Amino acid sequence: MEENNENQLNIELSEEIAEGIYSNLAIITHSSTEFVVDFVRIMPGVPKAKVKSRVVLTPEHAKRLMHALEDNIQKYESVHGKIKTHEGQHALPMNFGGPTAQA
Repeated sequence: MEENNENQLNIELSEEIAEGIYSNLAIITHSSTEFVVDFVRIMPGVPKAKVKSRVVLTPEHAKRLMHALEDNIQKYESVHGKIKTHEGQHALPMNFGGPTAQA
């Protein structure tokens, strides 16, 4: 049988991008034409944080991402158990729940 390579997509991943960016906060905004997801890293006791990465998506791709995340979370939880969330806690955890630093 001959393989059909028409729909095959080769995706390159550079070494720098493969390392990833750690983020513990995502801020999502949108307009009528796009969704913007800013990934931020906040550190304990530091009141200032920088956006480490920004992803801009069309509304259709944002919805596809949402469904892909839902599917992957369901698969993760079926193997590792339910992910605990702290619903109702809307404030940023500036001290991450630990003791505050003292000099």
